[in-house]
Amino acid sequence: MQITKLTPNLVVRNVEASLKFYREILGLEKTISVPEESPYVFAAVSNGAVEIFFNDQKTVAAEYPKLAASIGASLTLYLEVDSLQTVLDRVQRAGAKISMPVVEQFYGMKEFAFEDGDGYTITIAQKLEQ
Repeated sequence: MQITKLTPNLVVRNVEASLKFYREILGLEKTISVPEESPYVFAAVSNGAVEIFFNDQKTVAAEYPKLAASIGASLTLYLEVDSLQTVLDRVQRAGAKISMPVVEQFYGMKEFAFEDGDGYTITIAQKLEQ
């Protein structure tokens, strides 16, 4: 198993405001948004080496209610890997709490989420086969 990417995934009250802030303050550019036009429920910014996701608080509440309630005090780690099953097996062996079962997402990823001992949520993702 090899981790191929780590992307901070921030729950925000207003995706548009976050995009503006990170563009203006850090010089990061919008790389994707869902939907393509405002109002957004998701967006990402990047400079090529750094990428940050923004997820709308109300949208997040459906999958991660605990995170939506603790906005600004928490974030998720989103790890893209080459073998989701390897990580899932390790999580299950460790007895870690799975907070989102394995799901095939509409955006081409297979994902699941679990919590570490401190309650931080880690989402593991693998690209679906084309």
